[in-house]
Amino acid sequence: MSDTISNNAVIYATLALNSEVALQREYLASDDVPEDERENEEDILADLEQAFMEFIDIYKVRCKADPELPTLDELLNSQL
Repeated sequence: MSDTISNNAVIYATLALNSEVALQREYLASDDVPEDERENEEDILADLEQAFMEFIDIYKVRCKADPELPTLDELLNSQL
Protein backbone atom coordinates (compact mmCIF):
# COMPACT_ATOMS: atom_id res chain seq x y z
CA MET A 1 0.00 0.00 0.00
CA SER A 2 1.20 3.48 -0.83
CA ASP A 3 2.26 5.87 1.94
CA THR A 4 0.76 8.78 0.00
CA ILE A 5 -2.99 9.26 0.08
CA SER A 6 -4.50 10.26 -3.26
CA ASN A 7 -6.47 13.44 -3.84
CA ASN A 8 -9.58 11.34 -4.46
CA ALA A 9 -9.12 9.53 -1.16
CA VAL A 10 -8.81 12.87 0.66
CA ILE A 11 -11.96 14.12 -1.09
CA TYR A 12 -13.97 10.98 -0.25
CA ALA A 13 -12.79 10.94 3.36
CA THR A 14 -13.58 14.64 3.80
CA LEU A 15 -17.07 14.25 2.36
CA ALA A 16 -17.74 11.11 4.40
CA LEU A 17 -16.62 12.77 7.61
CA ASN A 18 -18.71 15.84 6.83
CA SER A 19 -21.76 13.60 6.47
CA GLU A 20 -20.97 11.67 9.64
CA VAL A 21 -20.57 14.88 11.65
CA ALA A 22 -23.98 16.08 10.41
CA LEU A 23 -25.59 12.74 11.27
CA GLN A 24 -24.03 12.67 14.73
CA ARG A 25 -25.16 16.24 15.44
CA GLU A 26 -28.66 15.35 14.30
CA TYR A 27 -28.65 12.25 16.51
CA LEU A 28 -27.49 14.25 19.55
CA ALA A 29 -30.20 16.84 18.93
CA SER A 30 -32.87 14.15 18.94
CA ASP A 31 -34.56 12.50 21.90
CA ASP A 32 -33.17 9.12 20.80
CA VAL A 33 -29.94 9.32 22.79
CA PRO A 34 -30.17 7.46 26.10
CA GLU A 35 -28.97 9.72 28.89
CA ASP A 36 -26.35 7.21 30.01
CA GLU A 37 -24.84 7.25 26.48
CA ARG A 38 -24.93 11.01 25.85
CA GLU A 39 -21.37 11.71 27.03
CA ASN A 40 -19.98 8.90 24.85
CA GLU A 41 -21.95 10.15 21.84
CA GLU A 42 -20.65 13.69 22.42
CA ASP A 43 -17.10 12.30 22.55
CA ILE A 44 -17.75 10.53 19.24
CA LEU A 45 -18.90 13.83 17.73
CA ALA A 46 -15.77 15.58 19.00
CA ASP A 47 -13.58 12.87 17.44
CA LEU A 48 -15.44 13.09 14.14
CA GLU A 49 -15.12 16.87 14.10
CA GLN A 50 -11.39 16.64 14.83
CA ALA A 51 -10.86 14.11 12.02
CA PHE A 52 -12.91 16.28 9.67
CA MET A 53 -10.81 19.35 10.46
CA GLU A 54 -7.60 17.39 9.93
CA PHE A 55 -8.78 16.32 6.47
CA ILE A 56 -9.82 19.92 5.75
CA ASP A 57 -6.25 20.99 6.52
CA ILE A 58 -4.87 18.27 4.21
CA TYR A 59 -7.29 19.30 1.47
CA LYS A 60 -6.30 22.97 1.73
CA VAL A 61 -2.66 22.01 1.19
CA ARG A 62 -3.66 19.85 -1.79
CA CYS A 63 -5.65 22.73 -3.30
CA LYS A 64 -2.60 24.98 -3.17
CA ALA A 65 -0.54 22.32 -4.95
CA ASP A 66 -3.23 21.39 -7.50
CA PRO A 67 -5.32 24.33 -8.74
CA GLU A 68 -7.58 21.95 -10.69
CA LEU A 69 -9.12 20.63 -7.48
CA PRO A 70 -12.45 22.19 -6.53
CA THR A 71 -12.29 24.84 -3.83
CA LEU A 72 -13.23 23.75 -0.34
CA ASP A 73 -16.57 25.56 -0.63
CA GLU A 74 -17.29 23.88 -3.97
CA LEU A 75 -16.40 20.50 -2.50
CA LEU A 76 -18.53 20.81 0.62
CA ASN A 77 -21.50 22.31 -1.19
CA SER A 78 -21.51 19.88 -4.10
CA GLN A 79 -24.27 17.35 -4.64
CA LEU A 80 -22.96 13.85 -5.14
